[in-house]
Amino acid sequence: MDKDKQTNQQELDDDLVFKALAGTDRRKILDLLRNAPMTTGAICKKLSWLNRCTVMQHLGVLEKARLIIARKEGRQRWNHLDVSPIQRIQERWIQAYAAPSAQMLSRWQQEIEAQAE
Repeated sequence: MDKDKQTNQQELDDDLVFKALAGTDRRKILDLLRNAPMTTGAICKKLSWLNRCTVMQHLGVLEKARLIIARKEGRQRWNHLDVSPIQRIQERWIQAYAAPSAQMLSRWQQEIEAQAE
């Protein structure tokens, strides 16, 4: 895959992650999975205001964004959190934009401390 196609695919992947994270209930599901994998039934019990069909739709969006990995074990579906897409977003977007602000704050602190002396 050439570089332009690879960059375009990464942008599409990032779009899926941002769209998945935009939903309050989907973020609640990710919070539930942060400490340990859960079955779909257990997630449904925790999100009692949603019906099972809606939970499954949310899980589908999260799976498409590669934020969860689903494994079937017998009749149960286990959902595991995959933080690598969030890490990629943090490295690509958050870290890149936060660094200049942090540097500016550090410079201001040094200037204020120098003036105080």
